Amino acid sequence: MKLKKNKNKIILSLLPLLAIFYFAISIFSAETVTIDEQIEQLKSIIDSSSYSAFQSRMILNTAQDLLELGIPFEDTKNIIENSVEKSLDAYSMKKVFDIILETQQDGLPTEPLINKVNEGFAKNANKSVIISVISTKAENLKKANEILNKALQEGLEINGEEELVGILADSLENDVPQESLSWLVKTGTTEGKSIEEITEISEELSYLSLMAYDSGLSSEEISLLFEKALDNSSNTEDMCENIQNSLETEISTAKIEEGGTAKPSTTIDSGTLPDSSTGSPAEVGETPTQEAGEAPTETGSAPEPSTPPAEETPSPPEN
Repeated sequence: MKLKKNKNKIILSLLPLLAIFYFAISIFSAETVTIDEQIEQLKSIIDSSSYSAFQSRMILNTAQDLLELGIPFEDTKNIIENSVEKSLDAYSMKKVFDIILETQQDGLPTEPLINKVNEGFAKNANKSVIISVISTKAENLKKANEILNKALQEGLEINGEEELVGILADSLENDVPQESLSWLVKTGTTEGKSIEEITEISEELSYLSLMAYDSGLSSEEISLLFEKALDNSSNTEDMCENIQNSLETEISTAKIEEGGTAKPSTTIDSGTLPDSSTGSPAEVGETPTQEAGEAPTETGSAPEPSTPPAEETPSPPEN
């Protein structure tokens, strides 16, 4: 009787494990058959567009590559839906997918690129702007990965590698010099700083870089300013303090000089997507209009003097 009770207890204890095992198998089986179903869903979206049969196959083949490499189905689907809705041409969509695909193949995070694409669609950005922005973002991710790999090759142990790549890429986007970030990773890791602390310093460097850009410094001048600060720094705290002091000196000097102009802190090349509602004074290729009542004159020529009233020829007397 006692033996029978023990058997029942064993069976009851195994039931939860069997249920978990069955659930895991079900999920795995569902994933193996889902890609074909997902492709069919994407095909139905593309069929509602004006793409040719060749273009549709081209997009679906690239979308399948993305799915097989682990890009989430919902992200792939959203890009296709937005592309169809915004009338993005097939080759531009293929270019977007290719950039994401190459980044995924390099083992780099693709979420920042997908976020930029969605941001571009939300702002009704031009297709060339979207492609330019995500191309720049992908390039910054590669540079950030180079910084990380170089530190690892020198024997540094770094936790949260993928997270750090994204953080460094953001700072590169804000014109923080690559050499400065490399110095930060090496010095910060040597000092035993956590990923959160390195993130804070990286964000501080971005803030200082944008401040320098707003004060009118060029990218080359910012790079030189950061380089000089590093030469006089022995730790990460000194680095930020030295950059700020050098920046304050530059700003004070710029205020004394005449004709200094401030530059905007965000550009398309740095990864910022402009709002389509923001208009420029004159579109590319258009001639700026002059103020009402003024006639255009040739460059460098002076207007001809008009005949004074006193010298005007008098009208003949009436008979």
